[in-house]
Amino acid sequence: MFAESPLHPQAPLHASDEPYDDQVLEQLRTDAAAIIARYPQKRSALLPMLHLIQSVDGYVTGRGVQFCAEELDLTTAEVSGVATFYTQYKRHPNGEYTVGVCTNTLCAIMGGDQIFDEVSEHLGIGHDETTEDGRITLERVECNAACDFAPVVMVNWEFFDHQTPESTKEVVDRLRSGESVTPTRGPSRVCTFKQVSRVLAGFPDGLADEGVGAGEASLRGTVLAKEKGWTAPRGGDAGAAEASEAAQQEGLAAGRHLSVNEAANEPDEKPTAEGPVPATGVQDSPPDAGDATDTQTSEEGKDT
Repeated sequence: MFAESPLHPQAPLHASDEPYDDQVLEQLRTDAAAIIARYPQKRSALLPMLHLIQSVDGYVTGRGVQFCAEELDLTTAEVSGVATFYTQYKRHPNGEYTVGVCTNTLCAIMGGDQIFDEVSEHLGIGHDETTEDGRITLERVECNAACDFAPVVMVNWEFFDHQTPESTKEVVDRLRSGESVTPTRGPSRVCTFKQVSRVLAGFPDGLADEGVGAGEASLRGTVLAKEKGWTAPRGGDAGAAEASEAAQQEGLAAGRHLSVNEAANEPDEKPTAEGPVPATGVQDSPPDAGDATDTQTSEEGKDT
């Protein structure tokens, strides 16, 4: 049954006994040092480090696990446990382009299931399998977080909105032929799996601000609110609301966001220097001078 490979397709990690050559290892150590420096604890750098390994090897290799363990003072078991938990970390050689077809509820009923089935037949591969030329890995994806553009396909996590079986097959054919493909939104081209893995490791490629991020469907609510003159409800008079908003934007609201519902949302008691007292509502202004004098007199009276 497994004559072509000594390992089951779902083996936790494929073995990789061949060490990195000196030049690659030197660059890996330089990049690893930059990643580790971002975190107060070394072990926190494991996720981007695994992406770094994929940017070199194309998947999480045994030698990559060993490298991460040595750099982060972890055991290989700890590294492997993380590498085999998250689906973005590949357990076996991955294609140059990962094509993820959303088959979650909305995309599925809008055509996602049909897209996956037809593309799978077209390429001759199933879920998490790669074409013989090493160009395409096909995946079912639970959600691409773009339901307003369903059905959605992603290529190396770039969006291809409102897809059909025909349009998706055209995309994969162009990728296999070596053509540059432009996503619906985002940068001007789809990068390779290794290139994207390096970005996920925290090394920008300069493409983050290219193209449109939010499409028309995502912005429709904002546009409609502007047309209708709708605004978020705010408590108090307009001047107080504007002052409150300005304070919140500057981080000076001290955790209090005034609204008509604030009193109902407050705890039953508020702590004071003398202990908790019942909450009676929102006090939008400080006590006047008379109140302060009375309080001071009362405190002095206690001392005597």
